[in-house]
Amino acid sequence: MDKVTLSESQSVLSELTYPVDRTVAADEFAEVTLQLADGERNLGELISQTTSETFDTPRDLETELHNVLPREAVGEPFQSEGEG
Repeated sequence: MDKVTLSESQSVLSELTYPVDRTVAADEFAEVTLQLADGERNLGELISQTTSETFDTPRDLETELHNVLPREAVGEPFQSEGEG
């Protein structure tokens, strides 16, 4: 798999065996491009920017991944669901 969207990231991250070390996860996805609302980023590089040394579940990794994404990457700038 060369490219994935942010919405597909949970299923892709689930392919790893958990718990997993950050460097192992980053290496596993070094060749994967994450398609975002504002362009593309390398998934392995994004994972390497996370703060946790290990991840216990795919959800843990996904949460950390969202923390390193720029705000614009997930949709319209400064817009959150539920407001209106």
